Amino acid sequence: MLDYDEEAAAYDATRGGEPRAREAAHAVLGLIPDRPGRLLDVACGTGIVTRRLATARPALQVTGADLAPGMIRRAADRLPGAVLLADCRRLPFADATFDAVTSVWLLHLLPAPADVHAVVTECARVLRPGGVYVTTVDKAAAHDVGSDIDAVLAARPRRPAQDAADAVTAHAGEAGLAPAGRSAFPGLGQGRSPRTTIADLRRGWFTRLPPGDPRAESLAAALARLPDQDRPRPDPLFQLRSFTKPGH
Repeated sequence: MLDYDEEAAAYDATRGGEPRAREAAHAVLGLIPDRPGRLLDVACGTGIVTRRLATARPALQVTGADLAPGMIRRAADRLPGAVLLADCRRLPFADATFDAVTSVWLLHLLPAPADVHAVVTECARVLRPGGVYVTTVDKAAAHDVGSDIDAVLAARPRRPAQDAADAVTAHAGEAGLAPAGRSAFPGLGQGRSPRTTIADLRRGWFTRLPPGDPRAESLAAALARLPDQDRPRPDPLFQLRSFTKPGH
């Protein structure tokens, strides 16, 4: 797993920046009723999406939480006084505090189903009756756009998809949440080129292939033989699911 303290400085620039954040925030808000209340953005990262949630819905009091101090420092510049350091498996909030909870690009990072269950359960716990939980699902699958790069990478070892939509829906059901809706948004600026994919392999972005692994170098050599080394292939399409907590 990447060190997100180290990643903080370059995180936005390497992951689509403001255009991707705009698309993400728009899609997330499309699944949340437009009314006054409180919203918690779990694993808010640099706050690039969180700030857009707050700006687009002035009637919502938005709070961001993240486990990485480097991310929180950047998020605090965007939302002064509205972010805090917290473990999403043990949120420091009372039951039924928020009208909406979001977790964008979080569940796929968790190491085991028990961790996903803990996070979804915590998000449900702090949600008020009638509230909405929105999360991304199937993130790794979103990057497989059927390109020649994907064909080269097909044989790589993969982590189990902890954020598989069916699994997340099951965790949500066990936490007392009911499916409510779905949406999708493009990861603008995140289409892979062969050259950037080689760099990502050597940085350890493909988590089952640590830097220097001979298998990574074999894939890098195959990627280097592809045409149009600097041409990005299509952008990923990220999936969202929403769930409601029964009540008024």
